Amino acid sequence: MNTTPNASRLHIAIFGRRNAGKSSIINALTNQNIAIVSDVAGTTTDPVQKAMEILPIGPVVIIDTAGLDDTGELGELRVKKTYEVLNRTDLALLVIDGLMGPSEFEEEILEKIREKNIPVVGVLNKVDLVDFHFSEKTEWEKRLKLELVETSANSGYGIEELKRQIIKKAPYDDKELSLVSDLINPGDFVVLVVPIDKAAPKGRLILPQQQVIRDVIENDAIAVVTKEYELKETLENLGKKPSLVITDSQAFLKVSADTPKDIPLTSFSILFARYKGDLNELTKGLKALERLKPGDKVLIAEGCTHHRQSDDIGKVKIPRWIRQIVGGDIQFDFSSGMTFPDNLDEYKLIVHCGGCMLNRREMMYRISYAKGKDIPIVNYGLLIAYVQGILPRAIEMFPSAKLIYNEEDQLY
Repeated sequence: MNTTPNASRLHIAIFGRRNAGKSSIINALTNQNIAIVSDVAGTTTDPVQKAMEILPIGPVVIIDTAGLDDTGELGELRVKKTYEVLNRTDLALLVIDGLMGPSEFEEEILEKIREKNIPVVGVLNKVDLVDFHFSEKTEWEKRLKLELVETSANSGYGIEELKRQIIKKAPYDDKELSLVSDLINPGDFVVLVVPIDKAAPKGRLILPQQQVIRDVIENDAIAVVTKEYELKETLENLGKKPSLVITDSQAFLKVSADTPKDIPLTSFSILFARYKGDLNELTKGLKALERLKPGDKVLIAEGCTHHRQSDDIGKVKIPRWIRQIVGGDIQFDFSSGMTFPDNLDEYKLIVHCGGCMLNRREMMYRISYAKGKDIPIVNYGLLIAYVQGILPRAIEMFPSAKLIYNEEDQLY
């Protein structure tokens, strides 16, 4: 609770061949022995990430990846994992071994980086071990169409210049995305309904609740936190009508019944649908529920891994609701964490969590990938509001999403 969540940090990923010095670059950048360094090729297997701060950028996550030239059946899986990292990368570092120069491996990853419009910093490492001519480096830069920063991770040479290039090329969004600041005014009361049940983490609030509270008070409004069974009494005793009530989606039905109709109501998950993803696109996916047929396949995807309770929302409740809507059996597959299926063609619908543990780039990748495959996708909060008959109220304050939902001819 005392550190910036990884999902809210700039993600910097380091790519290159085995033994190019990627892990050494990370250790030099952080001035810590974070990554294991060895002369044995392929020391780094799965992507490894480390949270740190680079001023003036602020909180970042640095991701070390396996070598692009890894071989064998296991090596191919490692390379696949390396390429998957691109889906959550905000800034890429391409490390080239100065003893060998660039090859088709660097050219291939560079092409994929540019296809995703990810800014990239080129790093020519091990310059202390090689006596190459300036014209050779110029030729490499011309070939890659990329300026190369000369470094020696062992001696520290060029690391400060590399940091300057990272700062220079780091993507900054002048228009900061908002959770609730555009929905409230200074001095407003915002009531947050936070159930405390067996699914709630012991001794703390979940990440979406923490972040919404922070956004409310950062915008000079007042956050009032209560449980669903105390909501009615809370509203009666406030002495001032709140400008907004935000609830955990699983308490939607009770909270809607206890919240007067003239008070706007939505959920943490719906707020995250637009904060991390595309609320309009996720709203479009709702109508696919009406076209599901017995035997169809549905993917339920979550951005984190957690201990599942006996009445888990993703494993139990949502499948039960969907089967009730369809009136027959549906085949469900499940994915969690950073793993997202390569082949979506077999699914008629994707139901995704709010994505609080994913950064926006990863969530937008998943939505756009599904859209490119013509597979409708919806998130937990929208689906729950839809199933419980309160969706129009839950998206009332989002005019474009409401318009999309009401105009059925625009839906899937």
